[in-house]
Amino acid sequence: MSAETPVQSAGTFTRLRLRFRAWRGRRPFWAGLFTLLGGLPIAYFPYATLKLGTMSIAMATTAGAGSLIIGVLLFTLGLTMWFQQATRIFAGVAAIVLSLVSLVVSNIGGFILGFVFALVGGALAVSWAPGAPPQPQPLGENGTEGGAPQGADPDTAILRPVVDEPAPYQAPEPGRDGSSGRTPESAWAGGDDANGGYRVG
Repeated sequence: MSAETPVQSAGTFTRLRLRFRAWRGRRPFWAGLFTLLGGLPIAYFPYATLKLGTMSIAMATTAGAGSLIIGVLLFTLGLTMWFQQATRIFAGVAAIVLSLVSLVVSNIGGFILGFVFALVGGALAVSWAPGAPPQPQPLGENGTEGGAPQGADPDTAILRPVVDEPAPYQAPEPGRDGSSGRTPESAWAGGDDANGGYRVG
């Protein structure tokens, strides 16, 4: 075992994690996972046998076959949400309906646990929508792609230095160039003014 083995294994793990994250982002992953988890207790509890010391407790009912069918259908719908995203709305509505049916068929929906998981999974599948692909950034002034994308934090955007900018306008202070801030007398000499040519102030 060489010293480079941990680095290689870490690189493989990172690569697999990034591939899984990309796969998960293109489908309603959490909706399918909750639906799968909802089908397990609904199908399991009617056929389970619990032992308390020497006493066996069987929760099988006359509708045990119905519970098994509902659990298998929920499991199938969860896989459908993962691998057939076009049918996600149908799968989500079907998961919600089956979770409601399980309340009266399968031990109160797998002791409420399977009912809640299947209901949440169906609701997530109905509300999920594929994300928009990233738009290419326009070319900058120097011909390279870039610029801060829309929605970027303005405090973290890279600003260019200001080059050859004219100095801002500054009003001259009265009296520095020999003039005062008062209106000259010649400005009031016209006779067509609203005040008849008379100086007001």
